[in-house]
Amino acid sequence: MSYRGALIGCGFFAQNHMHAWADLPGARIVAVCDLDPAKAARFGETFGAQPFTDPAAMLAEIQPDFTDIATTVASHRALVELAASHSRAVICQKPFAETQADGAAMVATCRRADVPLLVHENFRWQLPFRRLKAELDSGIVGRPTFLRLAFRHAFDIYAGQPYLAEVQDLALSDVGLHLFDVARFLCGDVVRISCETQRLNPRVKGEDSFVALLRHADGATSSVECSFFSPIAPDPFPQTLAWLECSDGILEVDTGYRLRVHRDGQVTESSVEPDVPAWGEKPWHGVQDSVRAFQAHVVAVLDGEAEPQPSGAHNLETLALALAAAQSARSGETQVIAPPPASSGG
Repeated sequence: MSYRGALIGCGFFAQNHMHAWADLPGARIVAVCDLDPAKAARFGETFGAQPFTDPAAMLAEIQPDFTDIATTVASHRALVELAASHSRAVICQKPFAETQADGAAMVATCRRADVPLLVHENFRWQLPFRRLKAELDSGIVGRPTFLRLAFRHAFDIYAGQPYLAEVQDLALSDVGLHLFDVARFLCGDVVRISCETQRLNPRVKGEDSFVALLRHADGATSSVECSFFSPIAPDPFPQTLAWLECSDGILEVDTGYRLRVHRDGQVTESSVEPDVPAWGEKPWHGVQDSVRAFQAHVVAVLDGEAEPQPSGAHNLETLALALAAAQSARSGETQVIAPPPASSGG
């Protein structure tokens, strides 16, 4: 079965969405929408989809199986609530919402409509983290006790997405959400968080660096850090490096997509570098492969073979972490995180 999809938002990153959907045998994008007619027309011509400038008109006419929302955060609530009445599944780009109230409203709308809501958190779908999670779940290194995640580089992210230079909590809202999701993916829910932020690049208005300390419900701790102004040579962008200490060993993701397993006094190493998609290029291939993997998961959800990862309800708790981290940075105080609902999943 092939599912018919509609995409809203024809911007920089949405190109990866479109190429990845074209790669999947189980889904295809039949319509695209952007407020800018030229962008919608260009996407429509490039990918063989019907272009629209009005999302309500598009969804009413197309009635897609799924709607992929790849717009900026301010539009998410209205679009998710609109898509929930016209689709069998809704995908929302991160940041999921600007506030907990908006996020909770989106989750509630989709729950009432009995429509799965997935958030496009693609870091957990990167091949290094899929493999690291598989090693962890195999039990060979025991239970997690300490995690360090580091996303540090000086790549010019503003060239393709100039609006990022205007974002106040830039590092936390752009990459922090991804890293917090990975921390929860590997070590479980978080009960408290403290954070320090910095503004390093004079070109940007917001904080482009942070370090956060997380305490997980099962007792593990995580150190999560991000910098968009670290002149490392060679620049590791867009890789996230990881060091996961466990009760019986250590798992490590290093530069060059190397996964190391430290166990019983020995170290084994393997490559976790994904193939470059036919439509992709280095150094973006790690991200592009993760988009494809996430979207294959969406097809599995539509087939009834998987639960959403991450679901909107689950990502609402990740959003709470990012907002608490920003509050901690402003106040200088550790923030306690309320336990998530038992049904949050994903």
